[in-house]
Amino acid sequence: MIVKAYRTRIFKENENLIDFIVKYIPKAKDGDIIVVTSKIVALSEGRTEVLGDHKHREALIKKESTFAIKTKYTWLTIKDGMVMSSAGIDESNADGKIVLLPYDSFKSAKSIHFKLSKIYKVKNLGILITDSRLLPLRAGVVGIALGYAGFKGVRDYRGKKDMFGRVLKFSRTDVADSLATSAVVCMGEGDEKQPLAKISNAPVDFVKNVNRKELVMDPSEDVYAPIFQALKKQKFGKKD
Repeated sequence: MIVKAYRTRIFKENENLIDFIVKYIPKAKDGDIIVVTSKIVALSEGRTEVLGDHKHREALIKKESTFAIKTKYTWLTIKDGMVMSSAGIDESNADGKIVLLPYDSFKSAKSIHFKLSKIYKVKNLGILITDSRLLPLRAGVVGIALGYAGFKGVRDYRGKKDMFGRVLKFSRTDVADSLATSAVVCMGEGDEKQPLAKISNAPVDFVKNVNRKELVMDPSEDVYAPIFQALKKQKFGKKD
């Protein structure tokens, strides 16, 4: 698998996103995945707010979330079935405005996929809209797939056998977020100015329609839930 990030000029609010992508990625071959940061998708949709005081920001976070709780460092929120900081509202690299997430990242990915498939004249093309997130008890951010089109986001091994013949009951690979992380590592989080990437030779299954709920986990079924429930009952700190 090969990941190539593309350095671009600064994307402007309400600019034509397709023209911007094609300018910097003029060609794509069958089987490529075009990666686009959520920020420039949101900017193309005019999803910005003038930066106000902390009450204004707090109101936006709550409005954009289905669940929000204030913590020591940030607001922990659930939006579109994903846990993220402050509902994805971002002030970095935003030139004085708050940039929200796209209205509907899966719908945006589908639209981009439809247009670029015609321009590139390819049958199998993937589109991946990325953002960053923190993992529990780990320092630093990794990539997350907010929306995607053209390929399956999950590889399901349930019911299949492992190398010793045992039937797998729970194993699934989060393909979409894994690809997002590989792209985010290359695109960067600072002043790299690389909001676009292309992934070639990725081990994915290309499909016409994706199941936007295939990665969503019910909070009550999440494997980490018991840990955080237990932490409420005892002091959590460092051990020697």
